[in-house]
Amino acid sequence: MRLDKMLANMGYGTRKEVKKLLKTGVVRVDEEVTKDPKQHVDPEGNHVTVHEETVEYREFIYLMMNKPGGVISATEDEDETVIDLLIPEDQVFEPFPVGRLDKDTEGLLVITNDGKLAHHLTSPKHHVPKTYYARISGHVTEDDVQAFQKGVTLDDGYVTKPGELTILDANDQSEIELTIHEGKFHQVKRMFEAVDKKVTYLQRIQMGDLHLDQDLEPGEYRELTEEEVNLLQK
Repeated sequence: MRLDKMLANMGYGTRKEVKKLLKTGVVRVDEEVTKDPKQHVDPEGNHVTVHEETVEYREFIYLMMNKPGGVISATEDEDETVIDLLIPEDQVFEPFPVGRLDKDTEGLLVITNDGKLAHHLTSPKHHVPKTYYARISGHVTEDDVQAFQKGVTLDDGYVTKPGELTILDANDQSEIELTIHEGKFHQVKRMFEAVDKKVTYLQRIQMGDLHLDQDLEPGEYRELTEEEVNLLQK
């Protein structure tokens, strides 16, 4: 890896700023001062220091966010995005949200720069389950549970794969949990529309075996533990 790219990735500035830093002679590779931004280094094998402090390089970043409503699940948009909520030290890794949550949907969102993991979690052939908590306008019944188990027909004629619907509170305003194994556009909302009901609040609470950290307020995030990353990789 080029030295300037490594230092930029670790938050020492833009490539242009890193080149200025190198010119000052404060960067050493294996105790030797280097001013060449094009010098190739092995992040694992070479000892790189800046101002005599060791640069601890890592390639990937894994974050869990409790996505708030009103924020876009994207890297760039005219409106505020989930990446805008990250501190600069995390933004330098150029991470992206894994999959999408609708603008008004809250809850568990994984943000990473690990493309292989992102593909694994979003690829239709892997059927990674996602569980949602929702409040529903309308009385959710056992008939709805059975309909979701069979798969319901959406407004465009698509028949969903079986979903596991759990009724938490059945009333004029019902509360449910729903696990699905695919991710069609607005799928949860459209599934309830298929049984003549409306989602009024939606929150993703689980993805695979990873649960939303309930200590995270909407808009807050933290790094995943090594154990949690392993859960997702499985």
